[in-house]
Amino acid sequence: MKFYSFSKENGKQITKFNSDFIMTRIIQTNKDASIGCMHLGGNGLIGFHQAVGPQLLLILNGEGLVSINQEEYHKVQPGDAVFWEKDEWHETKSENGLTAIVIESEELNPSAFMTSKN
Repeated sequence: MKFYSFSKENGKQITKFNSDFIMTRIIQTNKDASIGCMHLGGNGLIGFHQAVGPQLLLILNGEGLVSINQEEYHKVQPGDAVFWEKDEWHETKSENGLTAIVIESEELNPSAFMTSKN
């Protein structure tokens, strides 16, 4: 399990085309990718399981805890990204709820774009 940040502070100001916004790059793939949005309510749980492939979880709002062994948990909050390798066991839970985007693809390299939090 690796932690990254896609917060505004890690982004770049974009002014091309008279734009005015900050873009934080997250990932690029050349192979198929599955992208979904997960909504955990109060006491929500994504149960302990093995990643079927490389997986990147992007916390959009709310807070939660992630673990690779169900013993040591790490807090996650908006702007945090968590990366699991294929076959890595993991669990995500939230006491008050969270919303996250999940990206799964054979070819994920988050360190190419995001700042590591480790």
